[in-house]
Amino acid sequence: MALWSEPKIFLCSFIFITFCCSLSVSQMPIDCCLSTKNKRIDKKLVADYREQAKGCSLPAMILVTRRGRELCTPPNEPWLQEVMKHVDRLKKLCKKKNYQHTRCFGVKPE
Repeated sequence: MALWSEPKIFLCSFIFITFCCSLSVSQMPIDCCLSTKNKRIDKKLVADYREQAKGCSLPAMILVTRRGRELCTPPNEPWLQEVMKHVDRLKKLCKKKNYQHTRCFGVKPE
């Protein structure tokens, strides 16, 4: 008789595996900004941006510089929209130029 032919054994194994997987996913750490700076950042230095994870206590936008540093800024800064538009245009240009253009330093392919 095969081990998996018993429905009870199969069901218990399935529940155990599901429980272990969900437990490990729920305990994954989230990288959050501990503080933000209101200092304006030159748009030429920024290669990417992303919104901070929803599980963090502080709302922030994370700007990634061309050298890979991550800078936390408040999401409602008026200059931030200009930086985001610049990065979007830069990504579009770099994709068109196959990331070989001199302005594409630090921009990662999507």
